[in-house]
Amino acid sequence: MLKNRYLTAASSIALLTIIAGCAATESPQLASPSPVAESSPPPVKPSQPKPLPLIVSATNPETPTNTKIQQYLNGLAAQGFAKENQGVWMQSGNTLLANHQGTVPLSAASITKVATSLVALQQFGPEHQFITLIGTTGKIENGVLKGDLIVGGSEDPLFVWEEAIALGNALNQKGIKRVTGNLIIVDKFYMNFELDPLKSGELLKQGLNSQIWPSEAAAQYQTLPPNTPKPQIAIEGTVQVLPASPNDVQPLVKHYSLPLAELIKKMNQYSNNLMADMLADTVGGAKTVAQKAAAATGVPPAEIQLVNGSGLSEENLISPRAACALFLALERYLEPYSMTVADLLTVVGKDEGILAERALPQLAVVKSGTLDNVSALGGALPTQKQETVWFVIMNGGANVETFRTQQEVLLKSFLNEWGSVQVSPPELTPNPTRKSKVSRSEIVQ
Repeated sequence: MLKNRYLTAASSIALLTIIAGCAATESPQLASPSPVAESSPPPVKPSQPKPLPLIVSATNPETPTNTKIQQYLNGLAAQGFAKENQGVWMQSGNTLLANHQGTVPLSAASITKVATSLVALQQFGPEHQFITLIGTTGKIENGVLKGDLIVGGSEDPLFVWEEAIALGNALNQKGIKRVTGNLIIVDKFYMNFELDPLKSGELLKQGLNSQIWPSEAAAQYQTLPPNTPKPQIAIEGTVQVLPASPNDVQPLVKHYSLPLAELIKKMNQYSNNLMADMLADTVGGAKTVAQKAAAATGVPPAEIQLVNGSGLSEENLISPRAACALFLALERYLEPYSMTVADLLTVVGKDEGILAERALPQLAVVKSGTLDNVSALGGALPTQKQETVWFVIMNGGANVETFRTQQEVLLKSFLNEWGSVQVSPPELTPNPTRKSKVSRSEIVQ
């Protein structure tokens, strides 16, 4: 049984609390083409200097760090874990500190999500918002919409109960309390990580009407600001899925997702597999992610082989060197936007998420990955003597708890040698302005 399971909708929503409000300002980023949803131009990327190589020579370094890694591997071998199933890559700037099987593709588990994050950002830009457009072909009379309510999806990977509540409140503000027709789902609309559009539509129908909320929706309502209205949109018809939008749809409400950078941060904090696979599909699928990630990092394509965008398969293979290059490519991509990898990944000791329970060095910026026989950990370790050390540790074997413990011991031993920092360096400090980013619903006048 795989340890890195899809989060259930209820548990994910409890963790991924997004407050969605109503606003009047337009967003500069719109959703991908849809029969009823709007589309945005390609993201305008700030100019960048000519890129320098992300990776350094794979020649095994003669360093104390590499010696310590060999001791670490010998310790694992003494416990029965074959060295050929382990991989390590560590570098500081252009200096390679340690390398064990650094160019060998190994099971990467959820470190795969770093590749998905990078390629999604390259395609859409960090400010991109997925827009769900709500419209109708009917008319509103005395609080009653006489006709169908039409939902045009745009592959928003984090449309959850809070979004449905905000959408329902916006429709109430529009003057709608009852719909005589059906709830029509068009294009790729997901709710609560449900890929089936019919099931997503059924969830949305519940979410729009507080009179029929399930317990999960009522619980999520309690996380919203005090005095948030409870929506009441009673839909008399059924949920239907159509391949295309009817003609002459009149827009009622636009729902804007969180910007892509914030969606990715949530995805990585909680290692949400469904969000990752949705984003990978949006950019063309796992093979496209692998190809574009290899191109962005400069590693041979054979070092990044993916079958999905989440890492939920031992067939997802990434070499330690390539994984490290993915983190560095993210850093390079984000710099012109005044952002850092800390805006997309977990900062230990600062961010909530699945890593909160692990004894990892404070202020490290990391992504982990776990399957039944795989434990992977990578990211950036801020130190005094070596400055920022970029590292990837990939362990294969039948005891992931042992691997996790030994990873933590190893990093702490390096930190004792190199010195810990009390404040994150600039390259590992998140942009504080990102905290104000929210999802929202907007009434179309």
